[in-house]
Amino acid sequence: MPSERTEVQVRLGVEADLDALTSLYNHYVRETAITFDTVAFTAEERRPWLLSHPEDGPYRLMVATESDSQDIPGTSQEILGYATSSPYRPKAAYSTSVEVTVYVAPHAGGRGIGTLLHEALFAALAGEDLHRAHAGIAQPNEASARRHERFGFRPVGTYREVGRKFGRYWDVAWYEKEL
Repeated sequence: MPSERTEVQVRLGVEADLDALTSLYNHYVRETAITFDTVAFTAEERRPWLLSHPEDGPYRLMVATESDSQDIPGTSQEILGYATSSPYRPKAAYSTSVEVTVYVAPHAGGRGIGTLLHEALFAALAGEDLHRAHAGIAQPNEASARRHERFGFRPVGTYREVGRKFGRYWDVAWYEKEL
């Protein structure tokens, strides 16, 4: 029996994606401890974040969309997830390290989208002057930990009760990967 799933494509994020990316992120702000932001953003508040991920260089934004979505110039396709690489820390000596993050739309889980996003992000970063990728995973999140380990990340430590959200404290496990 043929699959009813549509194919997923991964591409660079563009400014037309801002509203959809903000909406997806705000789901995680409001509903989960996966991010420690506690107040939802407007698209305009998220614009500097989007613009900090240009088409090239070490800080990228990759988005996953349905490949059969209409591709109308100036409009966004449905965003199924996104991956970013961002500065690990602001000091110059950290410039060859990035922090990577993946968010998948709640209705799109279990389709391998996180894996596709990680693959595309690491392919885009392959030619960059980078030494390590780091990822912080709020605990518990076994699916994220397994995916990171499949991509060669190894656990390096856990910050205990480092964030407070929804009236409780959360741990963050840190992982790293050589690039």
